[in-house]
Amino acid sequence: MLTPQEVSGRAFSKAAFGGYNMAMVDEFLDELTDDYTSLYKENAALKAKLKVLVDKVEEYRATEDSMRAALLTAQRMANTMVEEAEEKKKELLEFIQRFSANASKSKQATSRKRALEKIELDTLRPSSRKYPYVDFKPDREIGNEVLTVTNLSKTIDGEKVLDNVSFTVGHDDKIAFVGSYGIAATTLFQILAGEMEPDEGDYKWGITTSNSYFPKDNTAYFDSNDTIVDWLMPFSPEKDATYVRGFLGRMLFKGDDGLKKVNVLSGGEKVRVMLSKMMMLGSNVLLMDEPTNHLDMESITSVNNGLIKFPGVVLFTSQDHQFIQTIANRIIEFTPNGMIDKVTTYDEYLDSDEMARKRQALS
Repeated sequence: MLTPQEVSGRAFSKAAFGGYNMAMVDEFLDELTDDYTSLYKENAALKAKLKVLVDKVEEYRATEDSMRAALLTAQRMANTMVEEAEEKKKELLEFIQRFSANASKSKQATSRKRALEKIELDTLRPSSRKYPYVDFKPDREIGNEVLTVTNLSKTIDGEKVLDNVSFTVGHDDKIAFVGSYGIAATTLFQILAGEMEPDEGDYKWGITTSNSYFPKDNTAYFDSNDTIVDWLMPFSPEKDATYVRGFLGRMLFKGDDGLKKVNVLSGGEKVRVMLSKMMMLGSNVLLMDEPTNHLDMESITSVNNGLIKFPGVVLFTSQDHQFIQTIANRIIEFTPNGMIDKVTTYDEYLDSDEMARKRQALS
């Protein structure tokens, strides 16, 4: 028989990654009540309440890293509710079985039976969290030739931040650029986005590619008196204010929010506008430099899930471990003295003794 801890643990494990198997709760309840069939029938309401509890818990789901605090709180509540209900039920059932045939205890047994029927589980309050709608849908399927970078070099303010960098990108790649030398990735992204010229070397995009760029510093993009709707209009597939405002509604800009001037937006609002622009463009390659900066946990979760299911190529940086682990299938680390390139998950990369030796040699 599954324990409450196993049930709750499995529940949250699946919830954190976007799905939950209700059969687990059914299995738990069915096994628990096999020996007490008649009592189970009388207490069917308990099963329904546990299902409601599971539905409520799912409202707290998110990535393990960015939603850790909320998940742990909800999980403790779920564990406590299930365990207390099971323990109470067990005590009542044992008393009923032991004393129901005893005349002197029959009234007490009947009382316990009624108590069993009245077990109530406190429900979790519905979540008030709002999640923006983040779904990157490329207008064109990407081909096999995506990007070739050859001997790129760049010096900024006397410091050589890119030194003879070369790599190729395949059509299934989701590459996280990691390491303490963040200026290298930022500079690379600016070059690939056409916002900066390399000192040496070159790069070539495949003929089927289209790219969108999310900059680490978006200040210059919002140096305008345009409203959000006007700012987004050039990127919208439909040149209609109603369409753009509807799109903004999914990104949590309600009512007249679309008429706000972009130069007065908060950091989080600017990020959501930039994400809206990228979704409207329908590119099949995304360059994203610290896309989770200024975002709350709900928005980070939405971006995380959007990039996981994105069918194109992603080149990105992030300080969020779980964000990298759940998205990247390839890691490139810039060091002051070279680059490490490995097809692997982030956790495997960090745990690799071979990668540690390479990192040490380049430090």
